[in-house]
Amino acid sequence: MKRTVSMHINLGLSGPSRLIFSVAAAQGIPLGSESFSVVVDDAQVTPAEIVDAHGGRLHAVWAEGSQLTLDYSAVANGVGDVPPVAEIDQIIYLRPSRYCESDSLGPTAASEFAGLKGQELLHTVVGWVNGKLTYMTGSSLPTDGAVRTLLGRQGVCRDFAHLSIALLRALNVPARLASVYAPGLSPMELHAVAEAFVDDAWWVVDATKKAPRQSLLRVATGRDAADTAFLTNFGPATTLNHLEVTAVSDEFKLDDSELLTQLR
Repeated sequence: MKRTVSMHINLGLSGPSRLIFSVAAAQGIPLGSESFSVVVDDAQVTPAEIVDAHGGRLHAVWAEGSQLTLDYSAVANGVGDVPPVAEIDQIIYLRPSRYCESDSLGPTAASEFAGLKGQELLHTVVGWVNGKLTYMTGSSLPTDGAVRTLLGRQGVCRDFAHLSIALLRALNVPARLASVYAPGLSPMELHAVAEAFVDDAWWVVDATKKAPRQSLLRVATGRDAADTAFLTNFGPATTLNHLEVTAVSDEFKLDDSELLTQLR
């Protein structure tokens, strides 16, 4: 499978800022080519790469100016190896987190999914979240977590993922969030999916059902959106002037929701 992805970002800066971008393909994915360019006003800036615990590649930039433009592109030739399973992950990703309040949703999970385990539980949670929520661009706030998403019954991909993760954790299934490039997604943007640990492996859980899981390309992995945001700003306010994402694949298959798929 050949996957070609790109990201273009233009930011307005109001003062000196340390910016952390999470837009590059994660380690372990075989890349045929890759380019990463950051320009502040008219000056080229070289970002510092920082690798996180799951092979996510963060790029840190110290920016002094009024405008920043980032251009990233990559071609992935084939799929990567399945990442090793760490025992600590089965603890971290069972705990409640900022956007995945599994402790608050425990009674709901117990009531709706009593007696279900393993693959049957994953399929049922995906169908339940898909049926309860309406996908609506701009319908949620950056601070919304799983509880508010369930009450509002609408959201975007991260909201679907947060609710799925919270319900699974409440049922003692480790679950985490992954940001991905998603060939076939419409509207095109960076996508968020959940991963659940069942039968000794991590499996993709995407209750939006908006892109074939087999073609997803991992960018970042974490507890929730707080760990996987494409931009983190440590400094004065920035303005997102333009964001454009592309992701295409030379191999598309209809996604059979009954089959388990790993993110590679």
